[in-house]
Amino acid sequence: MTTIDIQTRSIKPLRTTYHHVAQYIGEDKVPSRYEEATLGAQPCVNFHYRPTWDPDHELFDTRRTRVVMSDWYKLRDPRQFYYATWTITRARQQDAMEANYQFVEQRGLIDKMPAAVREKACQVLMPLRHVAWGGNMNNASVCAYGYGTAFTAPTMMHALDHLGAAQYLTRLGLALEGPDVLEVGRQAWLNDPSWQSLRRYVEDTFVVRDPFELFVAQNVALDGLLYPLVYGAFVDDHIAMQGGTAVAMLTAFMPEWFEESSHWVDAVLKVAAAESDANRALIAGWVRDWGGRAENALQPVAALALGEAGAAALADARQELEARLAKVGVA
Repeated sequence: MTTIDIQTRSIKPLRTTYHHVAQYIGEDKVPSRYEEATLGAQPCVNFHYRPTWDPDHELFDTRRTRVVMSDWYKLRDPRQFYYATWTITRARQQDAMEANYQFVEQRGLIDKMPAAVREKACQVLMPLRHVAWGGNMNNASVCAYGYGTAFTAPTMMHALDHLGAAQYLTRLGLALEGPDVLEVGRQAWLNDPSWQSLRRYVEDTFVVRDPFELFVAQNVALDGLLYPLVYGAFVDDHIAMQGGTAVAMLTAFMPEWFEESSHWVDAVLKVAAAESDANRALIAGWVRDWGGRAENALQPVAALALGEAGAAALADARQELEARLAKVGVA
């Protein structure tokens, strides 16, 4: 009788990852999917010519920002988002939003809303489609002119998230009032005095050339005040309490996304500010200047949304932002 002795043997791979990843984490460590998709991916050599529209810089150039980092891959995303994990997360949130829409439609919650509440929701939320579009443009600009995949890749995802927020607001308007309300919102954005300070802020950010300053102006100062004010104080604490629960359900993505993405924004600020005293002073100055401008720009919006309670709600949003900044070392 013949016996067969089956043995297992482990074959140690010659290397655990690519060389451009190993130089950041070491030759023996097995990288995560996020690390393999992010580290060492920034093009930095073999450029044939400088861009004709900016001959003073390379195509990808650290000198485009006044922030100085010894290694731009320090600015890692605590969510560890790369394309796959980001799309999976957003797909789950989209499924939840579809369930919310189905719930609202099946139970006729929009028809049960008081007309005045529905009108106020459209008056405040429809112009914000254009603010979200500005966030898309600005984060795409940070991705285009920033340096280091750990910094630029999440900003591109952030840009698309802003576009998603604009689309959710569009869908909300169609559900509440129909197509005409979108044009009403656009005209308010262009002509209503309540929106002109915020419109000027958004348009001024379009010409900010330093990508890190633009990151602060958009993702720290403006979003840091706008989202708690609008989707917290206005939608959740005001509209929902007056019979507008449907509005809160149909904008649920925005506050959830803001809370999640704030972890990444704060991590970038913390690491960049800790790099040097010069960085900390520079970033603190941007936060102070753009934060003050954003607060002034949102004052008419807060008054439009909440009346006399608007100033207090905006002050609360400012205190919340200041607490976040204190935790990351940017006073």
